[in-house]
Amino acid sequence: MRDYVVRATAYSGSVRAYAARTTALAEELRRRHGTWPVATAALGRAATAGAMMGAMLKGDERLTIQVKGDGPLGGIVIDADASGRVRGYVDRPDVDLPLNALGKLDVAAAVGKGSLYVVKDLGLRDPYRGSVPLVSGELGEDIAYYFAVSEQVPSSVGVGVLVEPSGRVKQAGGFIIQLFPGLSEEETARLEQAVAGIPSVTSLLNRGLSPEELLFGMAPDVRVLDKIPVEFRCRCSRRRIEAILLALSREERDTLCLEQGGAEVRCHFCSQVYRFSCEDLESLNREGER
Repeated sequence: MRDYVVRATAYSGSVRAYAARTTALAEELRRRHGTWPVATAALGRAATAGAMMGAMLKGDERLTIQVKGDGPLGGIVIDADASGRVRGYVDRPDVDLPLNALGKLDVAAAVGKGSLYVVKDLGLRDPYRGSVPLVSGELGEDIAYYFAVSEQVPSSVGVGVLVEPSGRVKQAGGFIIQLFPGLSEEETARLEQAVAGIPSVTSLLNRGLSPEELLFGMAPDVRVLDKIPVEFRCRCSRRRIEAILLALSREERDTLCLEQGGAEVRCHFCSQVYRFSCEDLESLNREGER
């Protein structure tokens, strides 16, 4: 089944809801970066949140999520846009930790304490920037805290990644429920009770539920607005890397040739390696002189 984000409303428009299946996305990130289970779970959760937050954007808008904790994973970076294209990486993909007290992957310990940053490119002169302290390191609660503090939108966020014993991703997905003015105290209490009572996202997906069905179980009048396909997509290219090398001085490019026999550049987001021979660098030298 393909990954996608569903965008919906409930309670006569006073609730905005998003739900996603991101299994293929999380597995592609695992495969590209060679992540171990706890890193797979952390990166997959962040990517799932990024996919749903991207669905809140329009047109060419995009956002970046940065998780900077003092745990062994280091940082996590996710880049997403309004069209469902997501990429990301974790600083240390080979972290291995014991399971937590509940017998689950200890994402909180792997992330540690620190800060969550969200940068949105909305096509304005300056991007929007928001940041909050990490409140749990589990990432779902941290994203919810970001919405409450930085955007003043009460939200409930659930993200999960189910990793098989082999290390592959079996299920991944999540939801974001946001409350806006117009919701009565009784409706708010009813919704909060429904959200608190649902099992884990991955257990529901593993039972065959769709993202739409995740939302149908939380509110009585969910109205699905649209579905946005989600996929891993990196924006790197050989031409972009050439532009980076052209920004160096001729002397720096010549040094790369003399000391390394050329240049090798690896993209953080997709792990694609771009190699440039001395002949390639000389061609860039000539291009830079034009």
